[in-house]
Amino acid sequence: MKLNYPKVNTNPNQKVFISFFIENKRYRLYNGSRIGSETNPNSFPLEQRKSIGNLLAAEVYNYLLNGGVLESYRNNEIISGKLSDKDYLTRALETKLKGLYSSKYKMMLQGVYNAITTVMNGNILTLVHVNLYLDKYSSGVSYNTIRRHLNVLINEAIRQGMEQNPLLNIKSKKAKAILNKPFKEIAKTLDDIKAYNSNLYLCCLMTYGCLLRPHREIRELTWSDFSNDLKYIHLSGNRNKSGRNRIVPVPSYIRDILVKGERHHNIFSNRPQPLNQDYFKTLWSRFKRQSSTLEQGQTLYSFRHSGAIEIFKRTGSITKLQKAMGHSSINVSLTYLRGLEIAELKEEDMPMV
Repeated sequence: MKLNYPKVNTNPNQKVFISFFIENKRYRLYNGSRIGSETNPNSFPLEQRKSIGNLLAAEVYNYLLNGGVLESYRNNEIISGKLSDKDYLTRALETKLKGLYSSKYKMMLQGVYNAITTVMNGNILTLVHVNLYLDKYSSGVSYNTIRRHLNVLINEAIRQGMEQNPLLNIKSKKAKAILNKPFKEIAKTLDDIKAYNSNLYLCCLMTYGCLLRPHREIRELTWSDFSNDLKYIHLSGNRNKSGRNRIVPVPSYIRDILVKGERHHNIFSNRPQPLNQDYFKTLWSRFKRQSSTLEQGQTLYSFRHSGAIEIFKRTGSITKLQKAMGHSSINVSLTYLRGLEIAELKEEDMPMV
């Protein structure tokens, strides 16, 4: 780094500041706050300011010469020195938390940041730290999810100046495909759930009939998401997994049991706030323990899979299924048709429009 020794100057208001050049660009400081120093020439009487300014000049020179970090006020860019890996990760998280992402995504990034900085136990991020963190996850799905979110933070940290990416040589784990087994007698299953809990019944019915995801898309629904006649649900991109705006038809057998409440109230809690994020997961676990009809592999998402299979059976169109499910690609929709037990189903085998 090309650095000249700071000069002590006085402005027309008799305030003292030091000026210096880094790579032929001029900078000025009126106090030492940006280098972690409490030296402030302008807090002294006029006759002492120059001498305190000389002290500040020496502090700044030694600080920068020894690799101290100096950031710009305007855009937080690094003027000189190098932040620690932890500092870069912190800045990366702050950048992502300001972005237009879902609260769940931001919560995941915050959790990953908290965990990896705890494992680091210092300022340097190494391959050993990353492996220590990821090895806690035996499930391939969990491992890959954490790895993906950690990679987001590291890539953003590198964009801001961090030099190494310890994730480069760590590959995703091959996760076993989980088949949410469809229902053979869905009406009977729904009757059993209706007798058990009305909220769980409505959630399952909408998962099947509207093809919405239960734990967020359905749980967070308010009456303002419905059209006035309750025939459609309007979901903005930040309210669903695909990130696209969706308009979902509501079948009559669902409309018949809806009792419209206050516009901005949640349809389950009857309050502005939705029920907690584990509400339906807990209800389903309790129902499953006492049910004599559920089979191994049948989950809340089995209603969505069953609905997808029903649409394909009735229309024979994979493109209609894709739109109904809100999938970004046909290949994703194809995974829902495994319940049909069609061997080697490929996109090019499907009906075209």
